Amino acid sequence: MLTPPTQLPWKHRLSWSGGWFAASVWAGVFPLVAAPAPHRVWGACAAVGYLCAAVAALWPRGRGPSVALALAGAVAVPLLVLLVGGGAQSEVGVIERSGVLTLHQATPYLPDPRAVLDVTPYLPGMAAFGLPRAVLGDSGWLPGLLGDARLWCAAAFLGCLWAAHRTTGQGAGGRGPGGRGSGRTGAARRGTARRDAVGAFVASPVTALPLCVSGVDLPLIGLLFLALAYAARRRPVAAGLALAAACSLKWTAWPALAVAVALLAQRGGARAAVRGAGVAVAGTVLLVLPSALLSPGPLWQQVFAFPTGRGPWETPAASPLPGRLLADLGPAGWYAAVALLLIGGAAVAVSLAVRQPYDLVSAADRLAVGLCVAFLLAPAGRFGYLALPVALAVLARLVDGARRAEPVRSPVVRASRPARPAPAAWGAR
Repeated sequence: MLTPPTQLPWKHRLSWSGGWFAASVWAGVFPLVAAPAPHRVWGACAAVGYLCAAVAALWPRGRGPSVALALAGAVAVPLLVLLVGGGAQSEVGVIERSGVLTLHQATPYLPDPRAVLDVTPYLPGMAAFGLPRAVLGDSGWLPGLLGDARLWCAAAFLGCLWAAHRTTGQGAGGRGPGGRGSGRTGAARRGTARRDAVGAFVASPVTALPLCVSGVDLPLIGLLFLALAYAARRRPVAAGLALAAACSLKWTAWPALAVAVALLAQRGGARAAVRGAGVAVAGTVLLVLPSALLSPGPLWQQVFAFPTGRGPWETPAASPLPGRLLADLGPAGWYAAVALLLIGGAAVAVSLAVRQPYDLVSAADRLAVGLCVAFLLAPAGRFGYLALPVALAVLARLVDGARRAEPVRSPVVRASRPARPAPAAWGAR
């Protein structure tokens, strides 16, 4: 039996409509300021889509249609326009070049970069999203379209969200107070609400803008979130594989290993934690080691020295965050920023030992705190990096809700347990 769409109360419709209207205003600013051309294209398309979503959200059953309109206006249309027109941030070209280099020389790094755009500041795993361009080339509109790295970054991100949704939704069903039918109806409505919330997050400017113009951070967000979801469901091998894939993209994913292992230890015991850590470390080494052996110098200079401001090229990540302001004071300031970064990392590690995360939300929050500390205190960084911890914390609440993990006990087992005998009276002893 099909579940009828839920009619939202008026105040909820107003909140949805107000949120889409605010997003429309924010997106509408991009065509009016000196933003890069891809951002202006996105802003013009997204502003219209968000405005249509704001109107649709006012209808009693307009939450789902409003999400669909926002996804169309802020994701589908601008992405198609940019793909056809060839507009993209420089990161897209860097990923596609790394895929070509990997196909021809088994390592994604140029041995002697001449400019900043020749630098590949990613670990070797990121080149996988450039392999379609290396295989298909760019002769013809269809190969040029299908080879774009943004499509594959978006596909990886959405695939991870789908897998995490299925993983956290297992065993969520049940019978409601009205019997089997009401339980199924309630579960279906909760599932619809959760899908709408995740769809709204994908359509929001925080996700839609990078998805359309670059997409480079989305696979990392998706894989880290999926790894935490698997860890929360006591699946150490799957969590380790997702962690290995994430850790082969960027070294900023490495702190997630400690959080996921702590969650596995809390949910599944020491054995599960060891298995997850072993799979993650072995997988990362397997993916990174070939490039480390073939081009150790370029890998070190481009992946580690360049993003921290110690390479021969000046990094464009120069937002006035605390670590960057300290590093601008000179060598002493740079070492002070690194020292504070290490102290912050040690504090997060101590917190994992003292109080382990116990479910998806608490693990995502702990990882978000650690990443915020790292991005704020790093000698070089930009405000956009903070989207990663924010996305993890928000996604955990959207996919897993406010639910806290509790031991699952089968009602059949409980019913079959023998009743505990009542204590005997004093006279019968």
